[in-house]
Order: sequence, then C-alpha cells, then structure tokens
Amino acid sequence: MFTKDYIVGLVDGEGSFAAYVLNPQQPTKSKRRVKVEPRFYVKLTEEDSAILYELKKYFNCGNVYFQKDSRKNHKNCYRFEVTDRKQLSEKIIPFFKENALKFSTKKRDFEIFCQIMKMVQAGNHLNHNGLKKIFMLKQKMH
Repeated sequence: MFTKDYIVGLVDGEGSFAAYVLNPQQPTKSKRRVKVEPRFYVKLTEEDSAILYELKKYFNCGNVYFQKDSRKNHKNCYRFEVTDRKQLSEKIIPFFKENALKFSTKKRDFEIFCQIMKMVQAGNHLNHNGLKKIFMLKQKMH
C-alpha cells in the first residue's frame, strides 16, 4: 500500500511543510527557547489514523498525535509530525527531493521549507538579520 507515489499523493492532499518563525520585529513578553521550528506533518481523521502509523513506520521517524477538534461539523484528527531537524534533513527532505510533489503550491512550500532548513543549519536563525530573512521567507508559504 505504501508506495512512493502513494505517499506523494497523500502529502499533496493532506500534508504540510511549515515553520513557526518568531517575528524579529515584534517584541514578545515570553521568551521562546527556539526561534525557528520547522515541521512536516500529515493530518487525517480519526478513522484513517492507521495510515499515519504506517507513515511513521515507513519513514522511521516522527510521532503520531491525537488532535481533538470540538468545532461543529469537524472530526477529531490524528497528525503524523516530524519536528526533529536531523530527521527532517536526513529523511523527509531527501524523500521529497527524489519523489517530487505534484501540486504547485505544495512544491513551492517544500522549496521554501528547504531554504529555511538550509538557513537554520547554517545558523542564520541565531542573528537578527538571518531571522528576519527566514521570517520573510516563511510569509511566502501557503
């Protein structure tokens, strides 16, 4: 069931390449330890959660989390998520570089995600100008 094409299709439809980036222009009262948090995730309804566990097994990384949703007409979900930078750079990014996403918006988000990861690995997030550039890149993501 888990072919590379299946995973690409699943991520095109239900996946996301995202990054939390602290806005360097906005003063915050709370001090966050991490200024940039890249993450890859796939979110499915509770009925399809077994697929996420298989995805975790396939990539041999990440975690599956329950996500309660109390909004009307919404179901509880599960989320396969990878936040560990080493796993992202050694497993997730190479997979999607070899197995291209089909949707143009998802491709663009992945390309930006890769740029952000490269900047983080170079330590650019540790200085104001680098963090500012990463923040501006993040704003271009869907």
